[in-house]
Order: sequence, then structure tokens, then C-alpha cells
Amino acid sequence: MAALICGSLAFDTIMTFEGRFAEQILPDQLHILNVSFLVPSLRRDFGGCAGNIAYSLKLLGGEPLPMAMLGSDGADYLQRLETLGISCRHVGQVQDTYTAQAMIMTDRDNNQITAFHPGAMMQAHENRIGADTRASVGIVAPDGRDAMLQHAAQFVAAGIPFVFDPGQGLPMFSGEELAQFIEQASWVTVNDYEGKMLCERTGWTLADISRKVKGLVVTLGAEGCEVWVEGVKTHVPPVVPAQVVDPTGCGDAWRGALLFGLEKGWTLARCAELGNRVGALKIAQRGPQNYTLDFVVE
Repeated sequence: MAALICGSLAFDTIMTFEGRFAEQILPDQLHILNVSFLVPSLRRDFGGCAGNIAYSLKLLGGEPLPMAMLGSDGADYLQRLETLGISCRHVGQVQDTYTAQAMIMTDRDNNQITAFHPGAMMQAHENRIGADTRASVGIVAPDGRDAMLQHAAQFVAAGIPFVFDPGQGLPMFSGEELAQFIEQASWVTVNDYEGKMLCERTGWTLADISRKVKGLVVTLGAEGCEVWVEGVKTHVPPVVPAQVVDPTGCGDAWRGALLFGLEKGWTLARCAELGNRVGALKIAQRGPQNYTLDFVVE
């Protein structure tokens, strides 16, 4: 069976600043912030959470079904998905707007500043999950606000277990809405910062959240991740990458591995181990969809 991946498809414009943001921004002058960064290198990549997760899952041998919306400039992305052997049957296209665009600037310490234009992503709720949607697992990743709310409810109605991965979309939702997502989901994934915000808005601890779902994972970047099941925390150690080149898309690479493991019926800790391994490969390559596997999944 396939994994239905609800999220964004976007074009990423990625720039590298050879200095440190912290050395260019004066804390006592933030009220009149006016900075310019020289970025000698620039490239354009295929990105977006749904596209990146689908790429990771496909590499591992899974069957990704991205559900997303492209704009009038999306023909290249459709061709990209078809070339990778990824189904486009749940990918729509809006003709009066652009595909979502992310402008990402990374400094020498791998800090990032991102500007994001949602474009066609704001119409993603027009894609619907029906009773005839053939998928064994799904994920609600960052997307248009209406799409995230509606797709979560549609997953429940269709009887498809899903991961709630709010990511950078988390600030769009109230504590009540986030609590509803958690109660609908089977699993929740967040990074450390998002986990703190999720707890603050819902009033629940990480242990509380883990008791409301089958499992919760908090990714910790270079420190690995925490797996919470029924209030019990297990630390899954990181995999040290060959080199640290570009963090863009690491979380999505990790989530593709998570979906692969969930489809296989693995424990959440084993899924996290694979996610850490794939994430280490991604961070050693530029762009979110340019890495390859150097191992065989057993």
C-alpha cells in the first residue's frame, strides 16, 4: 500500500552567506533592522515538504502519493515527479498563481533565514481524501491552513492512520486546534522548538501528548531524537554525517523514513533510527532532493 503525503510542493531558491548572521545583526538595533547579505552561491531546487518526503520514501523503496497543489509554473515539477516514478494523481494545478516559493539563506553555522510565498499551496484544500483513497498511512505536513485542518478530518473519516507534522505551520493554529489535530492523529512529529511551542499552546506536556497517540517523536538535530510512547521517553542517538553541507530538507528526509517504517509495522524507535541515518545522508548534500542511499534497508 501507499503513503499519502499531504503537504507543499515548492521551488527552493537556496543561497549561501559565507559569514555568520549573528555578526551582522546588532541586538540593540532590531527595531531599525536593515541588513544586506552577500550570497556568492545561489541555486534553485525542487522542494516543499510533500515533495521532499516523497523523494525520501521513494529512495527507500516505498510508494509515495503526494497530495499537493502546483501553480501555473509547475510543469517542471510534474515532470520531475514523473521521472522519479512518483504518482501525480493527487497533485492539482492552479493556473492563476505561482507554485509556492521558498527563499532560503544559510550562514556558515547552518543557521537559516527563510522567506516563503505560499502561492498555489493556499488552494491545497481543493484536493480531498475520499473513502476510495488507497493508502495504508498518511501524513499532514505543513501546507495551507484550510488544507491541514480538512485533510486531518478526512484521514479520520477514511480510516487512514496519519502522522501530524505541523512544522513551520504550527503558529497558524490555536491551542484548541492543535489539540484536535493530536486527538485525530496516530503519531506526532516535531522538532525541539516546535515541541516546546506545542506544549505551551495545548497546555500538555510531551508525556501527555504521547499518551494521546501511538507515539511522539521530537527531533533534536545533531543530538538525534526523542521517542515518546505512553509517557516513556527513549533517546535515539544521531548518525554522524560524512560532512555538514546543507540542512535544507533534513527533517523531510527523516519523515520519509518514518513513513517507510510505519508502513512496515516497525517500532517507532526503529523508524527513528532509519530517519537519523537518512537525514545524515541528506545533510551531506546540497538541496533537499539530491542525495542517494549508501545502504540497503533490511
